Amino acid sequence: MSGLQRTGSQIASLYPCSNASRQVLNLSGFWDFRFDPGDAGLDAGWGAGFAPQRPIAVPASWNEQFEEALDYLGPAWYQTRFILPWGWSGKRVRLRFGSVNYLAAVWLNGAHLGEHEGGHLPFEFDAAPYLRAGENLLVVRVEGELAPDRVPPGRIPPDPRDDFPHRNHPDTSFDFFPFCGIHRPVVLYATPRDAITDLTVRTELEGTTGLVRVRLDRTPGDGATARLSLKGHGAEVAEEVSLSGETAEIELTLPDVAPWSPEAPNLYELAAELSRGGEVFDRYSLPVGVRTVTVEGDALLINGEPVKLRGFGRHEDFPVAGRGLVPPAVVKDYALMRWVGANSFRTSHYPYSEEAMDLADRLGFLVIDETPAVGLFFAEEGLGRRLQLCRQYVRELVARDKNRPAVILWSLANEPHSKRPGAKEFFRELYGLTKSLDPTRPVTLASMHEEADEAFEFCDLICLNRYFGWYTEPGMLEEGFARLSEDLDAAHARYHKPVIVTEFGADALPGCHSHPPEMFTEEYQAEMISGYVRVLEEKPYVAGQHVWNLCDFKTAQEARRVGGMNLKGVFTRDRRPKLAAHRLRQFWNARHDEDTRKERA
Repeated sequence: MSGLQRTGSQIASLYPCSNASRQVLNLSGFWDFRFDPGDAGLDAGWGAGFAPQRPIAVPASWNEQFEEALDYLGPAWYQTRFILPWGWSGKRVRLRFGSVNYLAAVWLNGAHLGEHEGGHLPFEFDAAPYLRAGENLLVVRVEGELAPDRVPPGRIPPDPRDDFPHRNHPDTSFDFFPFCGIHRPVVLYATPRDAITDLTVRTELEGTTGLVRVRLDRTPGDGATARLSLKGHGAEVAEEVSLSGETAEIELTLPDVAPWSPEAPNLYELAAELSRGGEVFDRYSLPVGVRTVTVEGDALLINGEPVKLRGFGRHEDFPVAGRGLVPPAVVKDYALMRWVGANSFRTSHYPYSEEAMDLADRLGFLVIDETPAVGLFFAEEGLGRRLQLCRQYVRELVARDKNRPAVILWSLANEPHSKRPGAKEFFRELYGLTKSLDPTRPVTLASMHEEADEAFEFCDLICLNRYFGWYTEPGMLEEGFARLSEDLDAAHARYHKPVIVTEFGADALPGCHSHPPEMFTEEYQAEMISGYVRVLEEKPYVAGQHVWNLCDFKTAQEARRVGGMNLKGVFTRDRRPKLAAHRLRQFWNARHDEDTRKERA
C-alpha cells in the first residue's frame, strides 16, 4: 500500500471476554463510510478523519448495501467514534478485528496502528498508547482488489494448462463472490497489564480417564501463581504452579471423564487464574471438550471409534449482509443441518466466524477447518509471496481454533491448480508447519485432481471434490456414478488412506422441474446426490461425504452462473428447501438410525 510505512498487526488467539478482570467494548453498529475509487484518501490524510460520509452497517459486506457497489472492490474508508469506558486507564487495551476482507489499514486518533492482509481471520493492535480519555476516532481503510500475488488470487493470466478456463466478473479464480468490508465484530478490550495472553489445550483419553494438558502464556511480569481448574459433569479438579517466567504447563486429570463427541458434545469449563499474594488479578475461561482424533488404516477415529462424516460444504453468504456475520442465519444453518441429518461441515473456503465455531463445539458438529487458500496456482511469479501468505494463514488459523473440540481436521487449501512443478513442496512445507503447531489433528487438502496431487503422499487422508454427471458426463447420471466408483477405487488403491468426498452436487433452479430429470431441475439435483450417496455408502474406505452446497450462494458473473448465483445449494439462499434436502434427510437419518443400532448391538 503506497503512502504508508508498513507495520503489521498481531495474531489474535483468545476471544475477548468480560469478567471481574476484563472488559469488552463492542464497536459494531452503524459507521461512517466513503468509497475512494481514485485512491486519494491516503494523500488527503483521511486516516485522521474524512467527510463527506454515508452510514454503513458493521459487520457486513459493502457490496449489497449500496446499489452502485456490487462489483466494486477498490479502496473504501470506514470511521466510527467511541468513548473510552470508565476505569480503563492504565490497562492493557487491544483493538481486535474478527475479519476484514481483504487488506486493512487502521488509524486510531490519527495514529497509524498498522495493517493486516487476508480476510476471514482475526488480528489486533495495541491501542493503549493512542487512546484518549474522551472521544476517540477509529478509521479503517479497506481494499479488496484481486491480484495474482494475493491469496486467494485473482486476475490470473490465462494459461491453457489451468483448470479455470472461464473468465468471471469480477475476475476471480474461485467460484464465490469476493465480498469486501468489515465482516465480523470490531471490539476494544481491556485486561490487566500482567495478563494471560494465550491458552493451548490438548486432550487425551486413557480408558475412562481424561488428560487435559494446558500451556498458559502471559505478558512479562513479576512472579505469580497460576491456577487452572476444570469443572463440569460432576467433577472439579484444579492444579497450581508458581510462575516466574511467561509460560506454565499444567496437566489436569479427570477420572470418569465425559468425552466430547457428536452424540454427546460434553464440555467442561477451564478456568485460568493469575494471582499474587493470594489476590486474583486476571482470569480467563473457555469450554474444553476431551476427545481424540486419529487416522488408522481406512478409518477416521473420534475417541478411538470410527466416524463417518455426513454434511456439507457451506458459505458464509446471506442476502444484503453478504459475508458479514448474521447471528440468526448461523443458528438457522445449524438447525437445517440437524434437520437433514448432518453431523459435520467444511469451512469452505475460508475460516468461519468464531461465533459460528462456538456453536459447533456446543452442538457437536465435526468441522474440517480450512484456510483461505482457494484457487492457488503455481506459476513462478509471485509464488514466494503466496507461500508467505499461506504460512501466515496457517499460523493465524491454528492460533484461533486450536482449542476447539469440533475442529477435527486442518485443510490447507481447496482445489489448488497443482499441475505444476513446485506444488508438492509448497504443500509439504505447509503440512510440516501445521503439524509443528498442532500435532494432534490430521492435515489434508481438498483437491479436484487425483493423479496430479502428489501432496496426498504425505497428507493424512484424502479429500476429493467430484462432479461426474455434471461438469463431465453432463445429463448422464449412470455414467457419472460408474466413473465416480472407479475414480474412488483408483485413488484409494494409490494412497491407501481414508477418502472424504468433500464436494459433489448439481445446480438446481428452485421450482424448475422435469420428468425424466434434466440438468438444472430439482429432480436432477436430487437424483445426482442420491446416486452419489449410494456409491459412497458402499465404499468402506470412504470416511465422509459432504454435499456441495448447503445453500445457494452469490458468485461472480459468468456464463454458467444464472443471476450471478451458484445454485448447488439443497436450500435456497434464503434457506428454503429444494427436493434434494428432503431426499438427503431420508438417506442420512435412516443411516444414522442404522449406525446407532449397530453400536448398541
